[in-house]
Amino acid sequence: MRSATYASVAVASALIVTKLTAWALTGSVALLSTLIDSALDAAASLVNLWAVRHALTPADRDHRFGHGKAEPLAGLGQAAFIFGSSALLLVEAVDRFAHPVAVTRGEVGMGVMAFSIVLTLALVRYQKYVVARTASVAISADSLHYAGDVLINGSVIVSLGLGMAFGWTMVDPIFAIGISAYLMWNAWQIVTGSLDMLMDREMAADDRTRIKEIVRAHPDVLGLHDLRTRLSGQQGFIQIHLELDAQMPLHRAHAIADQVEAAILEAFPNAEVIIHQDPAGIQETHPDFTATTPAP
Repeated sequence: MRSATYASVAVASALIVTKLTAWALTGSVALLSTLIDSALDAAASLVNLWAVRHALTPADRDHRFGHGKAEPLAGLGQAAFIFGSSALLLVEAVDRFAHPVAVTRGEVGMGVMAFSIVLTLALVRYQKYVVARTASVAISADSLHYAGDVLINGSVIVSLGLGMAFGWTMVDPIFAIGISAYLMWNAWQIVTGSLDMLMDREMAADDRTRIKEIVRAHPDVLGLHDLRTRLSGQQGFIQIHLELDAQMPLHRAHAIADQVEAAILEAFPNAEVIIHQDPAGIQETHPDFTATTPAP
């Protein structure tokens, strides 16, 4: 995970230098939009570097549940940068409608975009390899953002090509507006995902169903209730109450809970599982979340 964050910072830095040079030579506002995006990538990658390093810090005396929420906190910071820069880009693009500027030396910009696509594709491939091994939320979000950059860079090539071939000066700001809208949408996705994690949103319905299936598969488990789940960075937390034979010895109930815990951890290796044993048949009132969240 750390190596993936280092690779992101290195790639973003290289692209900033090349795109800054190309924008100075061409004056393309669409190319300027990708330069801003690369600057955001560098800032986001630096934030991710900090977040990943902090999130991987083991639980300590003051943070018994670990430091996983550093990832969504970093995500909110990234989203703020993206929203602000997208707004500035939108203003610049609208100004170009009022004061069109012909793009010069478009072949330089097209070459830079082609270089950017190759470099970004290599980074995305490595990030996907890391995500497959670690399931990191931060690296996964970063990878999605860079994957979108490939499309953005491709659109700039089209914009520059049309401007050079037909002299369509309006194509450049139109593409810039489209890129700005895409960046804002991307930022909103980051915000919603980060808030879900910070607000302890339940794990996906499929994951909860899988947990229930694992628990009920044990022959000595008579039922379950109060399943509660949440995510904190890579770390998942699963709490559940098992219903067992009321006459069962405590050491046997403890052994069954350990077996169920092991089965859940096999399916969710990055989770911390807390199991409470209840005697079956006891009439108790349990929270009903069916109106707002998946049934417990």
